[in-house]
Amino acid sequence: MDAEDQSTRPLLALSEDVISETKVFPMIHRIKRDVINNIDSTLSWDQLNAPGINFTVVKPLVATYTRLQNKAIIHACLVVKSNFIASADDELAFASLCYTRAAFCELLAIKLLREVNKSDQVMVCTTPWNALQGAPREAVTAIRAEVGGDEDLEEPVSALEMAIMTESKHFLASPVVQEVINEIWSGRVLFSAASNHSLLADNYKARPIASYHDPKGAPFLDHYRLRVPKYRSLIELLNFSILLFLFVLCLSTKNFARMEWTEIAFCVYTFGFILDEFASSQEHGWHVYVANMWNGFDLSFIFLFLVYLGCRIRGLTEHNDILNDLGFDILACGACILFPRVAFFFISNHVVIVALRAMIVQFALFIGVAATCFSGLLFTLWKLSGDEWTLKKIAWLMVQIWFGNTYLSFSVAESFHPIFGPPLMVLFAALSNTLLITILISILSATYAKVDANATEEYLFQSAISTLEGVKTDALFSYQPPFNLVAYVTLLPLSYIVSPRTFHTINVFMIRLTSLPILVGITLYERYFAPGSKFIETGKDKAYALFESLPRHIKNVSLFEAMVGSSSHDLLDAIFTVPISDEILDALDDEAPEEAPSGSPRMGVIKFNGNDASASAPATPRRGRFISTPSAPTSPGQLRSQSRTGFLQVPDATSPLARIFTAGLGGGGPTSAVVQDDIAMSLRRVEGLLEGFPEVQKLRTELKDTKERLQRIETLLLSLTGGLST
Repeated sequence: MDAEDQSTRPLLALSEDVISETKVFPMIHRIKRDVINNIDSTLSWDQLNAPGINFTVVKPLVATYTRLQNKAIIHACLVVKSNFIASADDELAFASLCYTRAAFCELLAIKLLREVNKSDQVMVCTTPWNALQGAPREAVTAIRAEVGGDEDLEEPVSALEMAIMTESKHFLASPVVQEVINEIWSGRVLFSAASNHSLLADNYKARPIASYHDPKGAPFLDHYRLRVPKYRSLIELLNFSILLFLFVLCLSTKNFARMEWTEIAFCVYTFGFILDEFASSQEHGWHVYVANMWNGFDLSFIFLFLVYLGCRIRGLTEHNDILNDLGFDILACGACILFPRVAFFFISNHVVIVALRAMIVQFALFIGVAATCFSGLLFTLWKLSGDEWTLKKIAWLMVQIWFGNTYLSFSVAESFHPIFGPPLMVLFAALSNTLLITILISILSATYAKVDANATEEYLFQSAISTLEGVKTDALFSYQPPFNLVAYVTLLPLSYIVSPRTFHTINVFMIRLTSLPILVGITLYERYFAPGSKFIETGKDKAYALFESLPRHIKNVSLFEAMVGSSSHDLLDAIFTVPISDEILDALDDEAPEEAPSGSPRMGVIKFNGNDASASAPATPRRGRFISTPSAPTSPGQLRSQSRTGFLQVPDATSPLARIFTAGLGGGGPTSAVVQDDIAMSLRRVEGLLEGFPEVQKLRTELKDTKERLQRIETLLLSLTGGLST
């Protein structure tokens, strides 16, 4: 086996032939038909998860689809969801129903993924499926005519990518999917995403779509570890830090006559950054790329850099200092983007950062609507003022009034028009500072509250995007800026000249040469310092042995205990590691006393010892038949005395029937007590003999199961009754 392949163990048990023979197209239409037939009313996500819907609709469909053993079932559910979302935009009258059906498809995907074996969950989520697999020939022909080409017909998409494109946040936040995403993020599972848009493809060695990583069997310089999302995130932070450092140096040493070496280094490094971003957008498509909120910052900085570069080149060629100064001023505006971009690496999981994108979109939309509404007032004031006010000055004045300088509207109102100027400016000041600002604050507050209510789903959605976006198959992503420029210029022509094996050899050599320090650091970390490594486990064992050797009065010091942890948690955890047989647990049921029927009067246990309950109490407790009679009202003092003895004494018999039974049972004195002891002993012997028969044990088990089943049915009925009442 090749040294490069020794670090992985294939995850997929299905061959390429089996995957290609999986019927995806019929499964998609089957799910859509079933969803339409079962969901015909508008329901919220909580209502879809109600016990009534779960038992009557969800579970039967899940059982039916599970029996089909179709590995593309999760992908098919998410494809159907995308269709319902698209239908909601076309059919506005049934938009709410379409969104309900789309949410139901996502719920089906969550339930079905739980039924998949743990060993197959990664395969089901990461395998790319072609939606036309299993489609009839006439259907393929019709779809080709509808699409208008064959470019998109052979583009496979995995379930994770479909979940991101359809914004299935509940699906991505489910524990099963998060476990898969965490394994991909940490590099324990090497996920090779399928892509036909790589700028520099190295497909000499076909690797499995997903495989487990073995650090011990991996080569010392494993260049595939550069594609692990966790390491790529740290490398990306390093790249942005270098870019920020060169950015500051470039603005600190600006020269209008020529380009300094700091400016040249900054431009070259930024071109490498642009190439990396362009390759990232090509890798997974524009939908996945723009779903990451940080890519908006990157695109804004790239736009400012290109404008600066255009002004700078024209200023140098024409010896125009005004253009040179303008170019540096435009570049300086990039600090408003680059500095927060680096800072957000450390607080990216905060709810404010997650809500920032939605709030910016709402703010921009509201400002655009307000500007459109007040454009009429701008034109009116411009025409009323004549030549005294220009359009630019009026617009700037309105912006100042909008952001709080209300007194300006009163001081310059008559300069526009002596009659119409004051009422128009007062109206604008009242609307902009009172009504519209209040509406804007309400919109932003509602947006933040909505994101905060689903903060976990929003954060996990962005985490899934970052993980999937960090999985790169393009060979360019193994090179760091600006070495990716050298690799692209060098290897792209070679890919058309040399053989695939030679190209692969050159590519691996250049990757290991340009990323040598990073690869060495990753290897040392995974072999010696990663959680679970032999070095770390040995260190933990030695530290634990040292801690156990300390005197007890030192280990119980509060500060020391807070640093190393309390031993009480270890004791509680150790309790659940000891195996306990079912016989010991079932013995607790045998020792429990018989319960009185609910709603009946308080019962007392008759003791066959005459009127004095404490005179001749038995020395040891006996298991016998309890005879209960309704007790009379008891005073608080009697209750306290009864609680101390543990048994309730039978009050004096008041009715004739009670006196008959009381006389028959307790009137015999010591003789009756001896007889009752013999009866109790005989009952214990019979009970001991019956314990040995397997039929008795079987009957006891069946009674226990029946009791548990009745309790579950009662709980379900109570929940259904509560749901109907609400």
